Amino acid sequence: MALALRQDSDDPLLGEPEAKKARYELTPALEQALIQVPQHERLTGLAGPSMRLVGHGGAVYGCEFSPDGKRLASCSFDNKIFLWNVYGDAENYGCLQGHNNAVLEVHWSADQQQVYSCSADKSCAVWDAETGQRIKKLNGHTAIVNSMQRSRRGDPMLVSGGDDGSTKLWDLRIRKCVHSFDHQYQILGVCFDDTAEKIFAASLDDTIRVFDVRSRADEELYVLEGHSDSITGIDLSPDGEKLISNSMDQTVRMWDVRPFIPHGESRCIGIVQGHTHNYEKNLLRCRWSKDGTVFGAGSSDRMVYVWSANSLELQYQLPGHEGSVNDIAFHPKERILCSGSSDQTMFMGELGL
Repeated sequence: MALALRQDSDDPLLGEPEAKKARYELTPALEQALIQVPQHERLTGLAGPSMRLVGHGGAVYGCEFSPDGKRLASCSFDNKIFLWNVYGDAENYGCLQGHNNAVLEVHWSADQQQVYSCSADKSCAVWDAETGQRIKKLNGHTAIVNSMQRSRRGDPMLVSGGDDGSTKLWDLRIRKCVHSFDHQYQILGVCFDDTAEKIFAASLDDTIRVFDVRSRADEELYVLEGHSDSITGIDLSPDGEKLISNSMDQTVRMWDVRPFIPHGESRCIGIVQGHTHNYEKNLLRCRWSKDGTVFGAGSSDRMVYVWSANSLELQYQLPGHEGSVNDIAFHPKERILCSGSSDQTMFMGELGL
């Protein structure tokens, strides 16, 4: 069952009785369930093989598990970030409020003490994951901020990209923008390379531009070309050698982003199809599993698609949502997948063997 939704007047910080904030439903493993697992064959520590998380008052645009896999963050058109327990009753134990428009992407810090977000209110934000307080509002963009990501290692950095055509580099030690790489078209997806020495910026012009963080030269190192429509999401593989990109041309491409590749060889090393984009033109993301064996993407046909990273064959086509699937997240330690949708819900469920 799902308990009553939290009202806007409720305390946005952490610490309310958890019984007030449960936002889940156990769903039967039938044809319409997101993931079908026999009742006797439990694969993870989830309370049920498939759980439906409800509570957001608008489309869910982003979701991510904490590095230890015990918590989940989600962001929405309702201007809010929800924090959830993954195990037990999957309670929504916290709500981070402060953005004045839709929150488009959310990520955890490496130490799980902070949450990062970007918004259509032209800002990024840093939040204390324990108290719920906003630590810093990062201003600098002059239009919607579509995407942001943190560095995996090295100095604590954020990169963000927006409709103003800028890709901004933020130093979290001083909480300021230290450089802006400018482009004539909107930036829809961004991420760092494995060492945070390069930035990937996906654009409305169907390209991914690669910038050097160390030199901060405005001219890109190289450009990944091949898509025939806007790129709505990108993600780096766990080993840092491959990048995936989700495009409105109805493909996900895999790119070799190692520093050096054999002369004359294309950096595009794979193309998969199956998922769809539609007239809504949502920013549909794509994500790697934490072990790098599979990757997945959201789709406007209300499905989640998961492919093998080696064979590029479709492994799962998961139903359940009633609206476009905007983002997905793979659990860092177990075979659990979460998906966030325009139907204002998330599914969290087990992936079969």
